[in-house]
Amino acid sequence: MSERFKGPKLRFDPEIKNKKASDFSKRIKEGEYEYGRKTAEIFSGFLARSSEVLEIGPGPGTVTVPLAKRVNKITAVDLSLRNIAHLEENLREESCSNVDVIHTNWIRTDDEALRDRYDLVFCSHFLWMIPDLEEHLKKMENASKKYCAIVQPAGRGNLVKEVYTQITGREYGGEFEPDGDYFAYVILREWGRLLNVTHFSFTNTMTVEEKVRSTASFIGRFIEVGEGVAERIRGLVLPHADENGTFVETNNVVVMWWEVA
Repeated sequence: MSERFKGPKLRFDPEIKNKKASDFSKRIKEGEYEYGRKTAEIFSGFLARSSEVLEIGPGPGTVTVPLAKRVNKITAVDLSLRNIAHLEENLREESCSNVDVIHTNWIRTDDEALRDRYDLVFCSHFLWMIPDLEEHLKKMENASKKYCAIVQPAGRGNLVKEVYTQITGREYGGEFEPDGDYFAYVILREWGRLLNVTHFSFTNTMTVEEKVRSTASFIGRFIEVGEGVAERIRGLVLPHADENGTFVETNNVVVMWWEVA
């Protein structure tokens, strides 16, 4: 958690934060919101067209955009103005006018004002931002009158693990596995919740430079990535590109949802 909150030490490009945000937004659009479409399909099993949803940490709209086309209204809470700019742009492009975007820190939101307001409260790839998982789950349940859900990537590709070992000289030990949905599962079971759990796969496509930035963002949590290290990363990932100079990866995602008590 400390390593993640401090952020990666990326010194090779002063614009890397903006580029990474743009990379992410571009990637989900080029993939036609596959991750979000499959999530929205699962949610449609228990939501109605009249449902109102609270999304925590929407990013550029990975799930927001496809889900907005299936429900009455979404309230999307995000602390990052960089993410919000991409989200609002993508909502306009997809003619989604039923999303209220709120710039605030979810952890500091007023529980009393949110109590029992939404048919679904969910977060996607968000748990790493939470210092207290139990508090987060309680806040989610407080704001929901029906359902809560967690959507999480499951597992990391082998290439970034291999690059980590080559660059740091240390065997990979799970340092940047996706966030622990299993911890949330155990807590919720202790509370007596009966969870529905399913999973799906989706495809990610990146250019070489996008792959370098993505890989550097993981490596940079443990060592400083200057121009020299960035070049080493480029040299290690480049042989894995396809004939078009792109990286096509299949990733897995876990979806858990439950009825609030």
